[in-house]
Amino acid sequence: MNFAAIQRLPQHVQTQDRPIYLLIAVWVLSMISLPILRWTIGDVAIVWGVNLTTLLQMGSVLTVLWQAWGMTKTLRVALITIVMTWAVEATGVATGLPFGHYHYTDALQPQLLGVPILIAGAWLMMIPPSWAVARAITGKTSGLMFIVVSGLAMTAWDFFLDPQMVGWNLWTWDEVASFSYFGIPWINFVGWFVTAALVTWVTRPSELPVIPLLSIYGIVWVLQTIGQLVFWGLIGPAIVGFIAMGAFFGLALYRLRTANA
Repeated sequence: MNFAAIQRLPQHVQTQDRPIYLLIAVWVLSMISLPILRWTIGDVAIVWGVNLTTLLQMGSVLTVLWQAWGMTKTLRVALITIVMTWAVEATGVATGLPFGHYHYTDALQPQLLGVPILIAGAWLMMIPPSWAVARAITGKTSGLMFIVVSGLAMTAWDFFLDPQMVGWNLWTWDEVASFSYFGIPWINFVGWFVTAALVTWVTRPSELPVIPLLSIYGIVWVLQTIGQLVFWGLIGPAIVGFIAMGAFFGLALYRLRTANA
């Protein structure tokens, strides 16, 4: 990070960004605190922690977008993302498409048609950072390559997420083939890619604030890796997720560096 360049920014720009930094700091602190709280008060901390960290990360992402886009565009993109992802999740619970046959437990509440309301927020908190990855890699925010890379960058996160959430009994698979990803059917990842790509195609994001969103993607990558390796005992998903998300994050940083060289 070029701290000298930051110091040269106008004072009003730095002041405007302070709420973003503060919110991201609180979100990171809540992520770090989750395993400590679990040791202290037990598994009940997991549900509270998932709710809190999801809301804080979603708030951080929306604050970044709000400052870059303004209220109207941010609300439009957020509404489309929430409605589309909830509809896909509800379809998935009812039919098994596009993720495979699964259902949510009663742990996350409230629910609508068997889908926790929080789940749409989880999609919203990670799709814009995936857009930032795709923007950095492809150099644009439109076209087939941008949509494909956005979908893949989003799906890379699920190599961390699904095994962890299943292990915490937040959702479960009704049937799993012998050849699966740590108990997760492979069709699930196809569903993730298709869903993320469709949301990207419909919302058509532009003028993305790449650096703060890419930073959020990188923070998730680091914290998920450390959390699963050190605290949650998910060595396999930690390694795969580290490679998958890390490949996109690393390539995005490389392309940004070469573009600004």
